[in-house]
Amino acid sequence: MDFDEKQSFVLGGNAMMVKLSKFSWSPLLILITLLAILSFQITSKTVYPIKIAFTSSTSKDDIVADSRTCVGFFGELPERKAVISIKDFGGVGDGKTSNTEAFRKAMRYVQRFGERGGAQLNVPEGRWVTGSFNLTSNFTLFLEEGAVILGSQDPKEWPIIEPLPSYGRGRERLGGRHISLIHGDGLTNVVITGNNGTIDGQGKMWWELWWNRTLEHTRGHLVELMNSQHILISNLTFCNSPFWTIHPIYCSNLVVKDMTILAPLNAPNTDGIDPDSSTNVCIEDCYIESGDDLVAVKSGWDQYGIKMARPSSNIIIRRVSGTTPTCSGVGIGSEMSGGIFNVTIEDLHVWDSAAGVRIKTDKGRGGYIANITISDITMERVKIPIRFSSGSNDHPDERWDPKAVPVVKGVSITNLVSFNSTKAPVLEGIEDAPFGGICMKNISLLGVVSSPSWRCEFVSGFANDVFPPPCPQLQIDNSSSWCSYS
Repeated sequence: MDFDEKQSFVLGGNAMMVKLSKFSWSPLLILITLLAILSFQITSKTVYPIKIAFTSSTSKDDIVADSRTCVGFFGELPERKAVISIKDFGGVGDGKTSNTEAFRKAMRYVQRFGERGGAQLNVPEGRWVTGSFNLTSNFTLFLEEGAVILGSQDPKEWPIIEPLPSYGRGRERLGGRHISLIHGDGLTNVVITGNNGTIDGQGKMWWELWWNRTLEHTRGHLVELMNSQHILISNLTFCNSPFWTIHPIYCSNLVVKDMTILAPLNAPNTDGIDPDSSTNVCIEDCYIESGDDLVAVKSGWDQYGIKMARPSSNIIIRRVSGTTPTCSGVGIGSEMSGGIFNVTIEDLHVWDSAAGVRIKTDKGRGGYIANITISDITMERVKIPIRFSSGSNDHPDERWDPKAVPVVKGVSITNLVSFNSTKAPVLEGIEDAPFGGICMKNISLLGVVSSPSWRCEFVSGFANDVFPPPCPQLQIDNSSSWCSYS
């Protein structure tokens, strides 16, 4: 029930009370009591006045949000003072004409409204081919129904930019990297939304460069936002990204909500959403099919991430569903050298995947992973439901420090059920830095045939109500404080 419906309900109740007063006080008193109870139920939740944009003209006529959403991470959606169309800048949506200059010209134009109420760029129905363009602050990119933005097939329209300081080089190749299709740096108050429009990276060209080993620079993401805050990405379909699909890095107060993210299941490294060295992030109500992790939390690579020391923290991932045959539903790492803490993962549904939830790290990473809470997970035909691995063997250059070992402590997994899994969990810590404080409760792994025994080394923790029985390193603890550790 939205805000207007609630208002109508209460007003209707008031009208009813006037009518009933002609008969007797008893029904009136009963009705007053009932309305008081309903009013308390409606207003006792924590609500945030935000309207997720679903129409082509945003408004401050807010919809009250449910307390089980994270819209408060973003704040109130502003009304933009200037609303323009890509057609105003010569855009042609025929699926052939290049609109790179039209988008770049539009973005230069809307910058003038940054301190005067902001601007919204509407992309109407059509197929709009474009190279990379940069967003600006106090801005909304709105894709109307039937609108499709298509990534250019000319690599020159994806320019080379500097590597990220927490990575020290391109993730795939030495040196710089291709910019993302939609890019932003140092922005505030940005919304990317629409009436279920589509942004299609047309990534096959880039995947073939990877498969053929002719890639010269690291592939670009579909959307990358750097050093930015108060970001909302919602109600769109993103597909066929050349590399990671959504990559917020060094960001805060970011919401990714009601998104569909698609890539062929063999498309290399097409992660869905990868928050990286970012804080106050919410990812919810998303459907993802990809050739890599559906969601991966990161924070820098080896000595470069250690030096920058920019952790990912206060991250909520909820009601995400999807499949990935090669990777995991949610991964922590393996690039985690700046630290990762306070991550909540809940209501995850994964099927036909290599792993359900996974923590990935290695010697040389340094950093830490702490206070990870995972609950209410459903898996079907997932090869390894729970996997902690320590052998990434993936370093930016020869200057990585083998003595820089990560600290992993405080991982809670509860209420997980997996159907028709191939193997029991694999928990592999690091000899010089065992993973500690691993707590598992109410875990049911059904249909495990080939390898029903857990494989564990260099880990410690507690387990309660777990089937098949866990490894000896997870002590059986039936006390009320089963998940306490020091």
